[in-house]
Amino acid sequence: MATEKEDAYATEKHHEQTQDKELLRDETLVSDAKNAADAEQEMSLLQAIKLYPKAIGWSVLLSSTLIMEGYDLVLLGGLYASPEFNKKFGTYDAKKNKWAVSAAWQSGLSNGARAGEILGLILAGWVSDRYGYRMTTIGFLVLMIMFIFVLFFALNVQVLVVGEVLCGIPWGAFQSVTPAYASEVAPVVLRPYLTTFINMCWVIGQFFAAAVNKASVNRPDEWAYKIPFGVQWVLPVPILAGLIFAPESPWWYIRHGNREAARESLLRLTSRDDPTFNVDETIAMVEYTNELEKRTTQGLTYRDCFKGVDLRRTEIVVGIWLVQTLGGQNLMGYFSYFLTQAGLDASNSFSLSMGQYALGMVGTAGSWFLMSRVGRRTIHFSGLCSQLIILIIVGSLAFVKTNGSVWAIGGMLIMFTFVYDFTVGPVTYSLISELSSTRLKAKTIVLARAGYNASNIFVNVMTNYQLSSSAWNWGAKTAYFWAGTCLLSSIWVFFRLPEPKGRTYADLNLLFEHKVPARHFSRTKIDPFSQRVGDAIERVSRDGKAEKGLDQA
Repeated sequence: MATEKEDAYATEKHHEQTQDKELLRDETLVSDAKNAADAEQEMSLLQAIKLYPKAIGWSVLLSSTLIMEGYDLVLLGGLYASPEFNKKFGTYDAKKNKWAVSAAWQSGLSNGARAGEILGLILAGWVSDRYGYRMTTIGFLVLMIMFIFVLFFALNVQVLVVGEVLCGIPWGAFQSVTPAYASEVAPVVLRPYLTTFINMCWVIGQFFAAAVNKASVNRPDEWAYKIPFGVQWVLPVPILAGLIFAPESPWWYIRHGNREAARESLLRLTSRDDPTFNVDETIAMVEYTNELEKRTTQGLTYRDCFKGVDLRRTEIVVGIWLVQTLGGQNLMGYFSYFLTQAGLDASNSFSLSMGQYALGMVGTAGSWFLMSRVGRRTIHFSGLCSQLIILIIVGSLAFVKTNGSVWAIGGMLIMFTFVYDFTVGPVTYSLISELSSTRLKAKTIVLARAGYNASNIFVNVMTNYQLSSSAWNWGAKTAYFWAGTCLLSSIWVFFRLPEPKGRTYADLNLLFEHKVPARHFSRTKIDPFSQRVGDAIERVSRDGKAEKGLDQA
């Protein structure tokens, strides 16, 4: 019986593979797909904005869910400066004559949210594949609204930790869904802008958290902490109301064999005023790319992320996220800490923090202009090198024992924030969206972001020990440690991170399939619509001469 089932499965698999090959050789499909790809790569930014205004709007709306995560990231750190919050959730320290939340519970609160995010990421990977990005986001927004009640009415620090874990679940889901949706509803020229807007949302959330904390920190009642928690209800409701009418990604429909639904979705994402736009050719390009990926990606499970060609893609996307935690970015959150050491009161430190995050928004907007002229790989590597220099300067300032040196450290951390949000921060979202395969995009992003959150737990604990006066007490010398991890990250990026600028998903699929080295991605000529894929590739050698030799039917 088992042998019969295995034979039947093998026969069915062979039939599917035969159909896939026939579809790849369908001359009409190939011709239409090539026309759409050529039109997309020749499209200017202005043309793309005119043709895809609805896609831009829906992507921005869905990406706005990450404002909530950025908000909470800064909110908790600010609440530790609130006397009323400490009185409610902390313990009394007789020696210092004040109430405070212990370091253990502070770690529990911040790491509880990260643990919840990992769970949310894993759930979103399965749910989005089955029900789509739109329904997944709607479902987790409903959960978000419910879980905020736990934070708002928490009676003790234990319940507060539970609330952070629960709220972390939808935050994690939003982290995986937003870059996937943004990268699939827009053409090549718009992808970097819509995916990096996610970083803008993250910074906007941080800015508003600092503003709310500044306004409520000195209140003499329970509303000093209830207002900041309650503000989290402001965003989910309007976003939820809008997403009810949002179209699903055409790529998701194609992966599920629903061509007509994909066509209708694409029409809802584009303007009908452009007579040159051919919706059927664009759908053909999506179909062709999906079938091209099926040659190397047979399944849609997490296990498939670690098989064949997709293993390299998974390694790169996970590595990009890990670089975010290992590049010293964690020190940005300790800006207020260094200013408090300099004698600044909590309210004014929040004011300067708002300036820091506003500069981060300026940096993200500036990255849009940079990406239109410079490759993603170049931006990312240059940003890491700049961060390395700043970290070395911050560590060196620790040896200057003056009040002015602390202000100088604060100034360098502001500069670090600008560099990060101008380069590494926003371009990360563009890279992870483009370098993962379309069929495994959601799950690859889930694995990468889960690795990011797990490493964040380690980084948070390390940084607390490094800076705490009751532990290692390294102070600003901590920057030297993170300069070392930043250097290692820069080396990995140089050798492993490819350049996806100007490439369609079909291009990237073949570049990975033929194992083109990361440093040669931008110089490799490729035609994914040739009937014989191998004949269509020219890999450029190190001396600049074209080599033929990747001959694979």
